[in-house]
Amino acid sequence: MGERNNNTPEYATPAFTGRNVPIPEIAKATGKDASYLRIGLQQGFLTFGTAYKKPGSSIYNYYCPDKKVWEELGYFNPNPPEKRRKSRSDAS
Repeated sequence: MGERNNNTPEYATPAFTGRNVPIPEIAKATGKDASYLRIGLQQGFLTFGTAYKKPGSSIYNYYCPDKKVWEELGYFNPNPPEKRRKSRSDAS
């Protein structure tokens, strides 16, 4: 009694970077609609990130740190897509 089962798999903790996981990426990984995830963060019933609205604004900003997303949803992408930077030719 009280012995640990050595057959239990051990999982490595991912190498978190603190990156902000985009809502569309989380939606794709979970199969949930992005609007559902945004509303859940705004209303506080989803806790893997934060929704913030500046006073006087109607636009929300979202911060979903990779560690919190992994803890709450079990999703972690060790090779996230690189952000595409706008070039001057994109503005034309």
